[in-house]
Amino acid sequence: MTSDLRVDLTELTFADTSLMLDLAMIARRLRRAGCSMHVCGAQPQVMRLIRAVGLHRLPGVTVVGPAADPEPALS
Repeated sequence: MTSDLRVDLTELTFADTSLMLDLAMIARRLRRAGCSMHVCGAQPQVMRLIRAVGLHRLPGVTVVGPAADPEPALS
């Protein structure tokens, strides 16, 4: 049985490019299996990194920031 993956980053206060690479690789594997990755709750500093490396642009990846994020959700 396959299903989508939800990655909750709510309590993550620091991330670097190695985490983004890991998430991108997982998203690729999920996509090959016909699934998607939903990343949510990223703090502003982590969201900036997600945007800078383009994780939110990968096929099968949906990124939604914290509730306090004034910018619209990325898909």
